[in-house]
Amino acid sequence: MAMTLDELYTEAVSLPNESKAILADRLVESIESNVDARITQAHLATVKRRRDEIRSGTVEPVDGEEALASVRASLSL
Repeated sequence: MAMTLDELYTEAVSLPNESKAILADRLVESIESNVDARITQAHLATVKRRRDEIRSGTVEPVDGEEALASVRASLSL
């Protein structure tokens, strides 16, 4: 009998942290293997452009939590 998602989750969270990390990596790899190569290339181009903007000082990086707080405030959430 196949495990339900909840049963699988319960089993996975009981693993040692190193095993959980390995499992997470393998799950992500299984998802990423189905991604269209054009999407991957476009994403990589965006990442490189943003990296270059930060390095050149064109843009200032913003802390993720600060950015989310700002968005939430603007949406009144």
